[in-house]
Amino acid sequence: MAISIRKALRTDAQTIAEFNAAMALETEHLQLDVLRLILGVNGLFDNAEKGFYLVAELNGAVVGQMMITYEWSDWRNGIFWWIQSVYVQPEYRAQKIYRTLYEHSVALAKEQQNVCGLRLYVEKENERAHHVYEKLGMSLTNYDMYEVDFVLKR
Repeated sequence: MAISIRKALRTDAQTIAEFNAAMALETEHLQLDVLRLILGVNGLFDNAEKGFYLVAELNGAVVGQMMITYEWSDWRNGIFWWIQSVYVQPEYRAQKIYRTLYEHSVALAKEQQNVCGLRLYVEKENERAHHVYEKLGMSLTNYDMYEVDFVLKR
């Protein structure tokens, strides 16, 4: 069973949107607006300067994804890649799909001259995810995250 990773294509937009909806429901018990999701996914394809998606395939079927977005760091004079919208279909979990996506993203980032690191955020209660990220060599930061959300109003 060979996992292949590739940059997502616009033809993957529907699958990515469905995965995002499933992830939001599973992790945050949120029912997201499907039209807004499709527009948001296509918005990234329309504006490559914002980031890109990676998808994991098994036997020609997309079974996992991650989105990379960019954040400038003046302290480092470089760009952090933010890992977001991570999803692996439940029946394919514990098969190194995420690990393969992550390792591919690290390799891509290291090829760039201006990427200073990778970041992600995770819910505090998601101990399984914390364990996975630590096992891959990521460290918990000293920062908490605050936001004002104009769309989901949470």
